Amino acid sequence: MTLFAELGMRYPIIQAPMAGVQNSTLAMAATRAGALGSLPAAMLSGAELRQELSRLAASGPGPFNINFFCHRQHEPQPAAEQRWRQVLSPYYTEFGVDAAAPSRAPARAPFDDEHAALLAEFRPAVVSFHFGLPEPELLARVKATGAKVLASATTVAEARWLADHGADAIIAQGLEAGGHRGHFLSEDLCLQQGTFTLLPQVVAAVDLPVIAAGGIVDGKGIRAALALGASAVQMGTAFLCCHEATTSALHRSAIRNEGSHHTALTNLFSGRPARGIVNRLMQELGPFSTLVPEFPHASGALAPLRAAAEKAGDSGFSPLWAGQNTSGCLELPAVALITAWVKDAGLE
Repeated sequence: MTLFAELGMRYPIIQAPMAGVQNSTLAMAATRAGALGSLPAAMLSGAELRQELSRLAASGPGPFNINFFCHRQHEPQPAAEQRWRQVLSPYYTEFGVDAAAPSRAPARAPFDDEHAALLAEFRPAVVSFHFGLPEPELLARVKATGAKVLASATTVAEARWLADHGADAIIAQGLEAGGHRGHFLSEDLCLQQGTFTLLPQVVAAVDLPVIAAGGIVDGKGIRAALALGASAVQMGTAFLCCHEATTSALHRSAIRNEGSHHTALTNLFSGRPARGIVNRLMQELGPFSTLVPEFPHASGALAPLRAAAEKAGDSGFSPLWAGQNTSGCLELPAVALITAWVKDAGLE
């Protein structure tokens, strides 16, 4: 029996965890449709995560994937924060924002003791990690719950590292993927490859199930990934406009716009490289800047500016995360999307 059949999935499809554009509603819809629904937990407080896990538990047996970041959290640097606010000051003036306004940006917390305790209580079927794996003691606590552990690799070297350090399956994240890059061994983006070049190399390098992620938005893409040795696919961008996603109206409008074909990696919104639709901030300051505070502190100074711009109907200062292929973004229920992909991929 394959890992994914063992989990009770009808189809080898994972709904990617997407912080800021979904909650447990999308995860439940994906799982009900036969895929593996995922909940992004890195931006949730302990109370919020408990509420979402309770909703998932009440919805039925799952399976569900709970996703965490496991980056090293750096202390805020006041000098770097002040320098970044100075860069943004012309925009503050334009939108009438107080440059000294305190940050209300949601935190991005690495996996910790509180998270491990909640997992022990709720015992989800799958736990996944971005930016490597947590410390061995914390990882052992996750595995003690019986959860299968997935983790993202952007290079063959990262895939081998994850296989050697306790992952049960590897997510091969191609350069096309939307949102944050999962790299953790090297910050050199030149080492990273597209999904369909990275995937077969990872399959050959590790003796674990490999999940293809990046640029897959329909049944044809699923079929191609499986033909190259993937045990499953992870799809995020294709869910951005579905009914159960919480993607904002401005973000949805940007996806429908012809400009959605123009995406780029940028560090402006969080301090780490992530792929999104090119907007005003990226055009005028970047997409990369050495003046951005370290992850995750860049978003603090941007928060009041983003709020003011969005209130005026302007998404030029918002992180419009999306992969390179937005052609599969349809305003449909998640079950309709998954059903169509399964049929086109010949998985019925």
